[in-house]
This record gives sequence, structure tokens and C-alpha cells, in this order.
Amino acid sequence: MSILDAAAEVAEFLEDEGIPYAIIGGLAVQHWGEPRTTRDVDVVVVVSAEGEERFLQAAAERFQPRMPDAITFARRSRVLLLIASDGSPIDLSLGIAGYEDEVVRRAVTIATPGHRPIRIVGPEDLVIHKCLAGRPRDAEDVERILIRRRLELDLPYIRGWLEAFAPLVDEHDVLAFFERALKKARSELSRK
Repeated sequence: MSILDAAAEVAEFLEDEGIPYAIIGGLAVQHWGEPRTTRDVDVVVVVSAEGEERFLQAAAERFQPRMPDAITFARRSRVLLLIASDGSPIDLSLGIAGYEDEVVRRAVTIATPGHRPIRIVGPEDLVIHKCLAGRPRDAEDVERILIRRRLELDLPYIRGWLEAFAPLVDEHDVLAFFERALKKARSELSRK
């Protein structure tokens, strides 16, 4: 079973449950940016506060939890750590109303050879996630996404959300992080 099989398995469960979702992380980077190895399935879901407990229970029954108190951990951290049937790790993030509603709404359905279609985060929202994380690898991912998409992204949308999130991120300047990646991408594209 490949990581795409695991993603399709998660997607099928979420669709059967009627849960809006978007695959984020490495699989989305492979689609929008530069292909690279990923070992897990990262997904964000939007569940109502009233339906959250039932959803956590259903997910923990369908997939093996990666820790003894996975549901208690998920209530605190907003991430349910699970394992697909092939042993692939699944990080199921419980989205927070507002921005992540928008992420899921803007997600795109992609065909995957030999697998069922899955919904992945759009390129703009993937860039936003990467800028918020702010690690060196995230900077490379943002540059590759911008280059591969030939800068054909909704830059005002990206900047608008980064401005909204900037006061919440103490570790780095999310707008400066994005602008550095954009400058490098423009420079590389101008050489081609």
C-alpha cells in the first residue's frame, strides 16, 4: 500500500461520514510543488463542536490510534494521531472555524492514478500553512510551489491571511518569510 492508498482510505472514511476535509502536508506539496518523499497523511477536517466527540470516536474506531489516550490528546491538541491499515501515520487535524472553513471550501479534488480522487488543499492555502510553520524546508516548499505555478497564485489572498495571522506567530515574521520566498522564486523564474 502506498501513501496514496492511505490517503484514499482516509478520504473514503471522511466522505462516508460527511466530513469536509483537505489533505495538507507532503502529499499536497507533491502535487503543487516539487515531488518529495512523505511518510504520513496530514489532513484537516471541519467538524461542528456538537459533532466533534462523535467524530473522534468514529475515527478512533475506524483507524488504530497511535497512542493509548489518542482522543484525550486530540481534545487538547486538536490533532488525532491514527494509523492507516498499512501502518502509515495519519495526522487528523481538527480545523478551527474561520480560516480552515475557507481552506476546506477552496480544496480541489484531484485524480490519483489507481486510487480514488482525493481533496487536497489549494496552492494558496498550502503556501499559507508553510509560511506559518516557518521551517527551512517550508521556505523551500513555498519557493517550489511559486516556481511550479509560475507565480500564478492569488498573492493578495495569501498576503491577507498572513497579515491576519502575523500577530499570532511569535517565532518568525510570516509576511517576511513569504516575501523572501517570493523574491527567490521570481529570481529563479527570470533566469529561465
